[in-house]
Amino acid sequence: MRILALMLILSMTMGFSQTSDEKQIRAIYSSTLTEGKAYDWLNYLSNQIGGRLSGSIQAQQAVEYTKKQMDSLGLDKVWLQPVMVPKWVRGTPEFAYIENQPGMTNNVPICALGGSVATPGVGIKADIIEVKGIEELKELGRSRVAGKIVFFNRPMDPTLIRTFEAYSGCVDQRYSGAEEAGKLGAVGVIVRSMNLRLDDYPHTGSMSYGDLPVDKRIPAAAISTKGADLLSTTIQLNPKVKFFFRQSCKQYNDVESFNVIGEITGSTYPNEIMVVGGHLDSWDLGDGSHDDGAGVVQSMEVLRLMKVNGYKPQRTIRAVLFMNEENGLRGGNKYAEVAKSKKEKHIFALESDSGGFTPRGFSFDSSDANLERVMKWKSLFDPYLVHVFEKGYSGADIGPLKDQQIVMAGLVPDSQRYFDHHHAQNDTFEHVNKRELELGAAAMASLVYLFDKYGIIPN
Repeated sequence: MRILALMLILSMTMGFSQTSDEKQIRAIYSSTLTEGKAYDWLNYLSNQIGGRLSGSIQAQQAVEYTKKQMDSLGLDKVWLQPVMVPKWVRGTPEFAYIENQPGMTNNVPICALGGSVATPGVGIKADIIEVKGIEELKELGRSRVAGKIVFFNRPMDPTLIRTFEAYSGCVDQRYSGAEEAGKLGAVGVIVRSMNLRLDDYPHTGSMSYGDLPVDKRIPAAAISTKGADLLSTTIQLNPKVKFFFRQSCKQYNDVESFNVIGEITGSTYPNEIMVVGGHLDSWDLGDGSHDDGAGVVQSMEVLRLMKVNGYKPQRTIRAVLFMNEENGLRGGNKYAEVAKSKKEKHIFALESDSGGFTPRGFSFDSSDANLERVMKWKSLFDPYLVHVFEKGYSGADIGPLKDQQIVMAGLVPDSQRYFDHHHAQNDTFEHVNKRELELGAAAMASLVYLFDKYGIIPN
């Protein structure tokens, strides 16, 4: 009889807890869907400031704007964390054409890859050789590559439903293609844009020369997917075709910038810190609405939702707007460095850096015990059509925080349209849906609430 009574009490307690969680999560969703601020903040970042490449005036304007907005939320603390970042400038618009024979040319859309050196002022015109990847390039060797422009034309795999897997499967040619081609004496590199759609938008992104000496570094540019198909077909019809491109980008000395941080101090365990964040910088072609203006304003909205719903977290919750994810990861590394020097205890970190599309769930980098408990929360997210809870990647900026205890998570939105816009001129505000953006913020706030209430399971 006594055992039955205890079981009844336990059942009632668990039922109340579940009902309490359901009510809190419902309040979070209702607040952001009726009076959310994320879309307005994104509108300003995108349309009043624009692309926010590290070291630019626009990046500094974004720092000042987001700090001002977090100051207005009545948080316990808002501050700027200095960080030195690279300053790379694109210069005048790039220009390229395919030359079948003298006087017969077809212009194609290109853009310099981030970190690339410039061409000579008059540009580069040379024979062009097509390869499907770095291994094929190496097999050709110096005798076939020297003096030519190398065209990397391995497309993203359209059969992969997880589009980030398709991206990972070919992004090495963008990142390391110029380094490897330079070693073989090539004079330039053209890379097919990381895009599943056929269009005329070239997609930029970071690249590296590794340890290649300065005098061996060659200019690298991305070509649109339609341009890539045209170039490939032209080469097949006329292997002696030449390619011309001109770009005037330049790398300057590092400059000072800032991570922007806002905090609600925990009422019970203030020394246990939970981070939610995105990166404030973006590439310069569009206005960085999906990558990663969306993650920035969603992270700010998480703190706003805590305040407007009168929720007093047990643990300290920080929104961190990281600087320089795109071409250096300096902000994420600096935040982790400072946290380590101060011996701060971070127990949970959540990043949004996959666009502002409809949220599907979360991926977790955590112990099996913590993942197993997260799985028990799935029913709380079912009413909001958030179903994906899996072990996997969390995020680049929170990655440096990883240790044996912390639970790390990444928001997983629907990604089928993400690479239509990623690092391209059409990553603009008009392509972000207000409701989808707000649903992502609510899902993030709900997960933060649950980890704050229940903590993590120590290893």
